[in-house]
Amino acid sequence: MGVTTISDQALQELITGKSKVDFEFLAARILLTTLRARARTDSSPAAIAHGVAELKDLLARFEKLPAVQGDLQKITVTGHSSTGDQALFGVDEVKAKIAQGRSLVLAGDRALLRQLPAGKWIGGTIPYFMATQGGVFTRDKIFVTEMPDAATSVSIRAYSDAALSSVYKDAPENGLSIVIIPGSSPAHFSFALNAPRYERFAMRPLIGWIAGTDVADIGKVAPEVFTGDRGMGQKDGAAVMHIGLPSDRQASINIVNIFRQGSGDSISFPQDGFRATDALVNGARRNFAEYLAEKKVDTKLPLVADYNGAMINTSFQEVGASSVSFYAPVFHGVEYKVARPVADYVSAFETQLPRAVSGTIAFSCNCILNYLYSNLEGKKTGNVTGPITFGEIAYQLLNQTLAYVTIQKTKS
Repeated sequence: MGVTTISDQALQELITGKSKVDFEFLAARILLTTLRARARTDSSPAAIAHGVAELKDLLARFEKLPAVQGDLQKITVTGHSSTGDQALFGVDEVKAKIAQGRSLVLAGDRALLRQLPAGKWIGGTIPYFMATQGGVFTRDKIFVTEMPDAATSVSIRAYSDAALSSVYKDAPENGLSIVIIPGSSPAHFSFALNAPRYERFAMRPLIGWIAGTDVADIGKVAPEVFTGDRGMGQKDGAAVMHIGLPSDRQASINIVNIFRQGSGDSISFPQDGFRATDALVNGARRNFAEYLAEKKVDTKLPLVADYNGAMINTSFQEVGASSVSFYAPVFHGVEYKVARPVADYVSAFETQLPRAVSGTIAFSCNCILNYLYSNLEGKKTGNVTGPITFGEIAYQLLNQTLAYVTIQKTKS
């Protein structure tokens, strides 16, 4: 185990006393005591960051010693160890990270994101988060996901709606791309419908999310995305971070979907789109809104399609008098079924999340509908944290799903 596997957040928590480790390596014990005393006098982001650098330097110098290896393992168990650093921070703390040249993916209120200086970051608006303490609504903090030190290159790009079709082609040959798209924008709808037809679709890892707003502001305030080279947000297009990885690392995208197809009717649609008037129910054409009312379908449950074992959700947005709208498009030729009910979201989630990956997740996000329908405020979903979104992107647009990416060493 090396120092590079330990996140800055874990070391910050040691220095500030939020977590405790009984070091075996004497020099580390002495230095940590000194750093904690300094932190009580000066707890500014710059001072804490300087302390983190000192502690990392010491551990790196002696990391081959058995005592240090044991101490690194203790930090991994006690602290927040991952390929990146994910937490809620104040504006000044985020400014300090940007000034240090760190590569960041940010989520927060537009008023906070507009205060940030130029740097290697992208961001999107949202006030909902899965934080270390559980589900949180806040306009006062920014959720920070720090990209791993193993990255060989980081490039930031703002894509117009028309240019977004090249996002896969532009991605590094071995790496990861993170994309944020404003909710209800032309780019959102275009990506949702057309991503599977983009050049080199799914050939390179692409993960991300749809930026949103306070639910009370839907239709009143437009979501925005930001790139670190621009002072203002954009309400269309996309913000993308392309990350190159060394040849011995690879990014792997996966999802956790607690929903499965129910045992009810087979449903398909005559055309692609975010809205449907008619549907084929067990092969018979029906007005879909009338069908849902007749069957008393709980529209908090999504439609689920089985893509060769991968369950992909399409969530209901509104059931009108004669038509139905969705948060993601339905596709012609795909069989859907209404999901079977879930009794306990948190338990179902924790059961499905692979235990072995929680410490290697570089980025993750979860859906606003899961947050609202399952009353996740204050509740934890395992150790997985990230923004709560108006849509999740794991190669293509998803709903009511947790998406995550791990960066792992490959076998030689």
